[in-house]
Amino acid sequence: MSSASTDPMIGRLIDGRYQVKSRIARGGMATVYLATDLRLERRVAVKIMHGHLADDSAFKARFVQEARSAARLAHPNVVNVFDQGQDSDMAYMVMEYLPGITLRDLLKDYGKLTPEQTLDIMDAVLRGLAAAHEAGIVHRDLKPENVLLADDGRIKLGDFGLARATTANTATGQALLGTIAYLSPELLTRGVADARSDIYAVGIMLYEMLTGVQPFIGEQPMQVAYQHANEKVPRPSLVNPSVPASLDDVVIWATSRTPSDRPENAGALLDRLLEAEPSIRSGSSRSDLSAQQTMVMPAGVLNLQDDETRVMTASVLAGAHAGRSRPVNAVSTLSAVAISRRNRGAWLLALVVIFAALAGGTGWYFGSGPGSLALIPTVAGQGSEQATARIVAEGFTTKLVERSSVLVPVGLAIATDPAEGGHATRGSLISIFVSTGPQILKVPSFANLSEAAASELATRTGFVVGASVKQFSADVVLGHVIEALDATGAPLPAEYPDGGAVSFVVSAGSIPSVIGLTVAEATAKLVSVGLIVSTPTESFSDSVPKGIVISQSVPEGAVRPGASVGLDISKGEDLVEVPNVMGLTIAQASAKLQEKGFGFTTNVPAIWYNRLEVTVQNPAAGTKVKRGSTIDIRNDG
Repeated sequence: MSSASTDPMIGRLIDGRYQVKSRIARGGMATVYLATDLRLERRVAVKIMHGHLADDSAFKARFVQEARSAARLAHPNVVNVFDQGQDSDMAYMVMEYLPGITLRDLLKDYGKLTPEQTLDIMDAVLRGLAAAHEAGIVHRDLKPENVLLADDGRIKLGDFGLARATTANTATGQALLGTIAYLSPELLTRGVADARSDIYAVGIMLYEMLTGVQPFIGEQPMQVAYQHANEKVPRPSLVNPSVPASLDDVVIWATSRTPSDRPENAGALLDRLLEAEPSIRSGSSRSDLSAQQTMVMPAGVLNLQDDETRVMTASVLAGAHAGRSRPVNAVSTLSAVAISRRNRGAWLLALVVIFAALAGGTGWYFGSGPGSLALIPTVAGQGSEQATARIVAEGFTTKLVERSSVLVPVGLAIATDPAEGGHATRGSLISIFVSTGPQILKVPSFANLSEAAASELATRTGFVVGASVKQFSADVVLGHVIEALDATGAPLPAEYPDGGAVSFVVSAGSIPSVIGLTVAEATAKLVSVGLIVSTPTESFSDSVPKGIVISQSVPEGAVRPGASVGLDISKGEDLVEVPNVMGLTIAQASAKLQEKGFGFTTNVPAIWYNRLEVTVQNPAAGTKVKRGSTIDIRNDG
């Protein structure tokens, strides 16, 4: 049984209105379900915030902010938000259900896109984003995963979970919640975002669509972040020479490191793309036309009239030849057969009538009756009821057959048997294969396998292996798997769909100990394994020489490359200069020493402290000793 089928939300009625049917996706903040709005009788997507985040006011506020931000955008290229509320302790949001794939899925399947395809998708993305910018909203998390491509051709922008008003340019930690590969330099360095930060993310997406790769790649997120903050995005044509110069210029303009050098909003970038579009498409059209003129040429068209003439001529010639070989005097022959024809006339007439009736019946049976052939309609991608109705309308009977599919959503037709597009006898049975979704597979154990072995096992089982992440571990051997994650980044369940995305958390080995090293040595050693050294602290130590690491501290929980490590550096012994107390009374001298943190001893009885003066102090004034040392003050007179 799959984890989705045991989800307690399946079948639940939310707020007395939304009947949950199945789970669509799960993320770090919320889970999205397919549900039926019983009041309006339509399918909707319900986004439900994870229960463990319900008590976190920041997450809850961000969840509500997404609903409010998206609800303000009534635009055909933005996913509509219909409702938002709370059922018991469960915060939810109701959105438009859009069956299809994401731009990320498209890039995974095709690698890079053509300039024309890129223009089609970017036109829709920028129109939706322009509406957001005009409404004073910055998306702040633009990436291919948030561009939805519907089965019916619509393209919409979704997931406004990080959206903020354009005036809210505060440098908060939340600013860095977006995907690192699409974050602008100002977000990475100052945590500040405005509409031009979205433009930078669009520029990175444009680059990726045209080349199939991201401009900056690194083994660790911090390496990618460093490149975004310090390097210029290269021209896409350096990777894909077929990219037009006009699109090259748009990418460079959108990804300028300085925000003021970029388009001020999505509308300005859209105008530039629309200006470049005619030249790009006309160039493509000329190429395509040329190819069609060369390639598309139906066989037999050019000489059809000549062929017909030759066939007819042959027939005529054959008939003429036969006529020339026939006897000229045929009167006697005709007289001989006339008598027999008169005798057979009656029963021949009966046979003609019978044959005519049979021919007519056969023509009806095979022409328009039950025996006639009909085209099997194309129903792939349609719901089972719609597919059945369409095939029955053509005169067939149907049978639904369930079949698992990685590509076709649950409940939609995959194909038919006999195959759609062919012909079959009216009244015959057509099997419609209906998707039950991906086959649910048992997940093998990947823990402690080498990354290569785990990847091979996952592929052999039927999963798709994604990029791995490194994590330090003292228990798992370097390069071996700590745990496997599903497409949402959660630990992989016991059962998982065929074709599902799997990624591995791979051991980076133990965090090296740098205690006893100099600051330079410790920093070099930590940086070599991908860690960052935060500003060190300093402490006095009687046992550790000055400049040597006393201790190190790492973040709690899982530590991955890019995390910060704290160092405490020795300041050496805590030495204090002994003050001069010569000539002071014992009482005055002792008070001054204690004020500096010293203890004291004396040979003077307490009753004489205010009368006798210090004639000897040991150690002498100006000597540096450990803080808290005891100073001997005496009166030897």
